[in-house]
Amino acid sequence: MAATIRAERAGDEDGVRRVNEAAFGRPGEAALVDALRTAGAVIASLVAEDEGVIVGHILFSPATLAADGAAAPVAALGPMAVLPERQGQGIGGALVRAGLAACRAAGYDLCIVLGHAAYYPRFGFRPSAPFGIRWERDVPAEVFMVAELAPGALAGRRGIVRYRPEFDGV
Repeated sequence: MAATIRAERAGDEDGVRRVNEAAFGRPGEAALVDALRTAGAVIASLVAEDEGVIVGHILFSPATLAADGAAAPVAALGPMAVLPERQGQGIGGALVRAGLAACRAAGYDLCIVLGHAAYYPRFGFRPSAPFGIRWERDVPAEVFMVAELAPGALAGRRGIVRYRPEFDGV
């Protein structure tokens, strides 16, 4: 991987939009990133840059885990995108690892993701259903996952995850 991982900064918006649209083949995820950024609902937004060109992007936003009338903050990974021609080079993995570290540094002890069941377990994600954690929407159990960012963070945790309202449009 020749790309450098760094925090998104002013002026990166067009490059981030281009990467998300190319990776997903539609504008929905790029619009989600714009909406979360505008709402100030970003824990971490990182880019992978190679020779001044943004080739990858990941965003983490706050979500809640609600149970028994209380809601606890959790980090939500997504979207994560790498230019199609740069996929398979370790860029996505570097973005995930750096993003999880940023969430940990921001005080989050759990991270959730709706994503590929074969990809995310390498970063500590496990299906959330066995822990009594589910998303408010019905999805296949193997694609909604949770990762501990602090040892023992899953102990006694259960409930329904609610993403920010900006996700409703995707």
